[in-house]
Amino acid sequence: MTPTQLRAFAAVVRLGSVKRAAAELEVSEAAVSLHIGQLRKELGDQLFTRTASGLAFTPGGLRLASRAGELLSLQERTIMEVSQAGAGRRLLRVGASSVFAEYAAPGLIELFASRAADLDVELSVHDPRRFPDLLHSRTLDVAIGPHVAAAGDESLIRKPFLNYQLTIVTGPDHPLAKVEASLGQLRDQTWLLGPSAATDVGVVPALLRRIGVPEENQQIFQSHAAALEEVKRNNGLAPAVTFAIAKDLANGTLVRVPGPSLRFDGVWATLTLASQGTPPAAEELVRFVTTPRATQAMLRGPGVSVGRFRPSIHVTLWS
Repeated sequence: MTPTQLRAFAAVVRLGSVKRAAAELEVSEAAVSLHIGQLRKELGDQLFTRTASGLAFTPGGLRLASRAGELLSLQERTIMEVSQAGAGRRLLRVGASSVFAEYAAPGLIELFASRAADLDVELSVHDPRRFPDLLHSRTLDVAIGPHVAAAGDESLIRKPFLNYQLTIVTGPDHPLAKVEASLGQLRDQTWLLGPSAATDVGVVPALLRRIGVPEENQQIFQSHAAALEEVKRNNGLAPAVTFAIAKDLANGTLVRVPGPSLRFDGVWATLTLASQGTPPAAEELVRFVTTPRATQAMLRGPGVSVGRFRPSIHVTLWS
């Protein structure tokens, strides 16, 4: 069983078609079929059959599908780690929710990476719903985002470390800037939102559900900062992390929408595998986020811009 064979099978599983897998891998359909045939012969399993509604996987095929991504990721990671070890370096791959990545991660990662001259940190942004799969496939070493109950999954360890608060804000000249709005009035407004609104997990989606904001009144921007810039022009409302907008509230470019029930509490947590495969650098980060220095770094507001990161920190935006 070779990486090339697994890569072909994983592409077929993901795309549901030998033809599309061949196009993605830039090989012929015959090459993909050959790799699948070799896997079938070696494993003694048909893996999948073609039906009128698509591919139907055997129990063995489903098991291989769940392992293929993990094996390929481990291969890639091993190649990278061997290369870095030869250069005397380590790599820590951190995945984060969009809110944490934008507001708290810059200061945290900069401070953490500065403590070890041989450590490279890669920060990528993901939908929190994908965290378990990304950890199990070894694509991530540690994930940070909304604290969600483990729901009986003993293969993962969640450790909450920081409480934060969301408040609803608008521009100083918006009609709701100085009046206590009803839920009906809030629902009728234009909501200017960051990418966290596109998922079902976290405080922002919970806030939108609680108020009952219809989808047609939601505009989602590529970043929360971009949404807030539009809010400052009095074009709508937005939920914002309180510590990140302290300066804007102080200088009056943003104002809180009045109302006693318009503040929402959230908790960020680290997520790692319960097995012994967690890298030492990930375990060190899990301990570090609970320290006063780390908390201060995260609460500095938006923190250090990506352009000012040390070369050993890489930021990747993944859909």
